[in-house]
Amino acid sequence: MAQQATHAPEVPGPPTPRVAVETNGINVIDESERKGTTRQLFWPWFGANVSVLGLAYGSFLLGFGISFWQAVVAGVVGIVVSFLLCGFVAIAGKRGSAPTLVLSRAAFGVNGNKVPAVLSWILTVGWETVLVSLATLATSTVFTQLGWSGGTATQVVALLVVAALVVAGGVLGFDLIMRMQTVITVVTGVLTVVYIALVAGEIDWSAVTSAQPGSTAAFVGALVFVMTGYGFGWVNAAADYSRYLPREASTRGVVGWTTFGGALAPVLLLLTGLLLAGSDPDLSAAIGADPIGALGTILPTWFLVPFILVVVLGLIGGALLDIYSSGLSLLAAGVRVPRPVAALIDGVLMVLGTIFVVFVADEFFFQFQGFLITLGVPIAAWCGIVLADLAVRKRDYAEADLYDARGRYGSVQPVPLALLLAGTVVGWGLVTNTYAGWLDWQGYLLGAVGLGGREGDWAYANLGVLAALLIGLLGTFALRRPAVRAQERIGG
Repeated sequence: MAQQATHAPEVPGPPTPRVAVETNGINVIDESERKGTTRQLFWPWFGANVSVLGLAYGSFLLGFGISFWQAVVAGVVGIVVSFLLCGFVAIAGKRGSAPTLVLSRAAFGVNGNKVPAVLSWILTVGWETVLVSLATLATSTVFTQLGWSGGTATQVVALLVVAALVVAGGVLGFDLIMRMQTVITVVTGVLTVVYIALVAGEIDWSAVTSAQPGSTAAFVGALVFVMTGYGFGWVNAAADYSRYLPREASTRGVVGWTTFGGALAPVLLLLTGLLLAGSDPDLSAAIGADPIGALGTILPTWFLVPFILVVVLGLIGGALLDIYSSGLSLLAAGVRVPRPVAALIDGVLMVLGTIFVVFVADEFFFQFQGFLITLGVPIAAWCGIVLADLAVRKRDYAEADLYDARGRYGSVQPVPLALLLAGTVVGWGLVTNTYAGWLDWQGYLLGAVGLGGREGDWAYANLGVLAALLIGLLGTFALRRPAVRAQERIGG
C-alpha cells in the first residue's frame, strides 16, 4: 500500500478579501472560501467568448467549400459539443477544489502530470499573446478608419492599456476576474446586439442559400476546426473557475452553466457571420484577411468607437481567463513561486510576445496559429484521458495525495502518459497544417490509412484532433479501471 500523505505542501492562506490579491495558488480551496452558485459560471465563460471575432468564423467555415446549412450544423454542433467537454472537465473543480492541472495528477501521477502542465502553460500563454496582439492591432485599424492616427504611438498606448488590464486581473486573481467578466459580459453583450442590428441590412438571403453542399470531408473539417477554435482551447482551464464552488453544488449546474455560458455568444455570432459572409463574397474574403477591418467597413462611422470597445473588451475577456490559468499551469508544472508572481511572469512573456507580433514579425500569425493547432492535438488526448478518469472515479479526490508523490496517485502513471504520446503521434499524423511551412511533416499517416495522403480530400479534415481525443478517452476506459479502483480502495 502506498504511503499516505499527511498534508499538502501548498497550505491555503487566509480567506482572500474581495479587493485584495488572491492568496490561493494551486492548493485545495479551504472550506471557508468555497462560495457562490453554479449560475455564476455563466459570467466568466460568456465574457471570455463574446468576441466580435466570432463573426469571422462564418467566413472561415464557408471557406471549407460547404453550404450555409452545412456550416450552421458544423458550427453549432462543434461549439456546443466542445464546450460541453469543458463542462464535464469543470466537474472535477467542484469535486476537488483545485486547479485543472492539479486535479489531472490523479490520472498522470504527481510528477508525470508535469508533462501536460507544461503543454497547458505554453498553450495558454500563446493564446493570451494572440488575444492581446489582436486587441492592439484592432485599435490601430479602427482608429485609421476613423481618420485618426492609427500608427505606432496608438499601438503602443493600446498595448499598454490592454496589457495593464489583463495583467492586473491575472495578478489580483479570481474575485477581480469574476467582477471584470461580469462587466465585460454586459457591455459586450449589449453592444454586440446593436452591431448585429446595424448590419442586418447587409444580409441577402438568396445569396446565402445559393451555395452548393460540400463533401463529407469538408464538413468534418469545418466541424473539427470549430471545436478546436472554441471548447478545445479551454478544456485545460475548465476546472479553474468551478473550484471555488461548494462541494454540494449541482453537478448538472456546473456542466450546464459552463456549456451555456461558453457556447451562447459564439453560436449567435457564428450564425450572424455566416449570413454576412454568405451574402457578400468580397466581404467574406476581406474577413479572412483582416477580420477587424472588414467587420468595421460595414458599420456607420458613429458606431466605430463602440465597435472597437466591444472588440477590445471581448479579447480582454478571453485573455483574462488565459493569464489566470497559465499562471496556475506554471505552478502545477513545478515552478515554486506565489500565484501572483506566476501570473506576472506570464504577463511579461505576453507583452514581449505582443511586441514581437505587432512591431517585428512578418506574417507571424500564420506561423503561430500553426504552432497552437499543433499543441491542440496533445491537449485533445489529455482531455480524453481526464474525462475518462473522472467518469471512472466514484469518490471525490483525496486532496493531500494530489500533492504527494508517495500517495495513492503515485509519482508517474505510465499508461496515461503512453496514451498521451500515442494520441499525439497518431493525431499529428492525421492533420495537415498549411499555416506554417515548418509543420509540413504533419499528415504522415493520411496515406497509410487510405485517406489520400496530404493532397487527398480528407487532408484538411483535421481528423487527428478527434483521433487523439478518442485514443485518450477509450484507452483510459479500457486500461485504467483497475488502477483507479485500487486508488480508491486506499484509505477505505
